[in-house]
Amino acid sequence: MFADRIEAKWIRMFQKVLERCGITEDSFVGIVCETQSREINVHLVELALGMIGARHFKLVATTPPVTTVVPTRSTGTSGALRGLGPILKGLAPCDMILDLTMEGMLHSPELREILGSGVRAMYILNEHPEALERLSLSDADVEAIHRNHKILAAGRTMRVTSAAGTDLTVDLAGQVPVRITGIVTEPGTMGHWPGGLIVSHPAAGAVNGRIVVDTGDINCTFKRYAERPMTLVIESDIIVAVEGEGVDADLFRTYSAAWNEVNALTTSHFGWGMAPAARWEALAMYDKADTNCIEARAFAGNFLVGIGASHVAKRDTQNHFDIPLRHTTVMIDDIKVVDRGVLCFPAEA
Repeated sequence: MFADRIEAKWIRMFQKVLERCGITEDSFVGIVCETQSREINVHLVELALGMIGARHFKLVATTPPVTTVVPTRSTGTSGALRGLGPILKGLAPCDMILDLTMEGMLHSPELREILGSGVRAMYILNEHPEALERLSLSDADVEAIHRNHKILAAGRTMRVTSAAGTDLTVDLAGQVPVRITGIVTEPGTMGHWPGGLIVSHPAAGAVNGRIVVDTGDINCTFKRYAERPMTLVIESDIIVAVEGEGVDADLFRTYSAAWNEVNALTTSHFGWGMAPAARWEALAMYDKADTNCIEARAFAGNFLVGIGASHVAKRDTQNHFDIPLRHTTVMIDDIKVVDRGVLCFPAEA
């Protein structure tokens, strides 16, 4: 565990991120957090905004009681703002909302109403600031993300294969392609920091094939490296079989079954990591309380598998897994964007 002491270098880091998002002394910013938010990050945001000179205020919601049958982690669907619709309307005059809730509002229905007013928002991941220091993107990295996003947005089919046995096809018709750079400047949009991802949210019925979670791949929900292979067999977005022996497959099966939801074993999103400073090895260096696995999701060349809720396919579930795979090859039509775990279109040297 780290000592939660404010460091000047972290204030400067947060200030630089906010300035890249266009926050100036003329901006009006709303901070949204909850009683169990990571306090050091909330303080760093307040100090960084103070250094910039931006007007700001803080909304602190009460972290709701735990009513789920199993613990939830990394869902992107904070329940802290549930039922606070009338209060959230007060965020409309803001130039930007900074989301520091524990799970974030990326998939929360409350977010859509807020963004509909034209406010832009950014979720600051529930990571210890030490875990954020190495993950900044250069302007060239951001441009590379934009180039990859154009390839994805123009694509008709995603095909993913690996020597381990992954063979997945995603129909991209009706997809919602997303680029995550850690910079949010457009009204009515939301992103998260750190960034470094390209993600497709496919339409319903678009996903078929097999995903092999190989030894060393990461289950971000459990914050652990896979010790033995596990295969997910997918038909029209539904995981119809979970094949494999050992604790990884057992955890996946029992955790998913605990929700007793028809959509618990369905696909959510797919994409690839583009953060050159992010490392696959990093998870081994942090206590679970100090990381939310954003580095695992973003390391360059990983293929990110998302299981769970999909607002595009109009499916809701509280079950959620993000699983970055190594050593895969990703094709968008006839364009190879990842070759056996190596980016084909990274930032230009």
